[in-house]
Amino acid sequence: MEVYMSITREAVLEAIKDVYDPEIPVNIVDLGLIYDVQVDEFDNVYVQMTLTFPGCGLGPQIAQQTEWRIAEEEGVGDVFVEMVFDPPWSPDLITEDGKKLLG
Repeated sequence: MEVYMSITREAVLEAIKDVYDPEIPVNIVDLGLIYDVQVDEFDNVYVQMTLTFPGCGLGPQIAQQTEWRIAEEEGVGDVFVEMVFDPPWSPDLITEDGKKLLG
């Protein structure tokens, strides 16, 4: 008998701590780039994220890595990653763990 595991918001956030902005040695969660994570009743995952600045050429790559990393988790339906720039990112969004990593 197969046991179905549903994905949680916390599991998504933990998974995407594996994704880094290639120019900054801090994961995207601790860097404060994740604005929202929602999981619906069908285990589809919706992520709203930003970049350290809107013109970042690595944005599509970071968003794709985020989508791929979430999709690897057991129990995930479809994954939707939306890039937003309002409100703009600021260093105030970096978590305490992220600040420690940056020194």
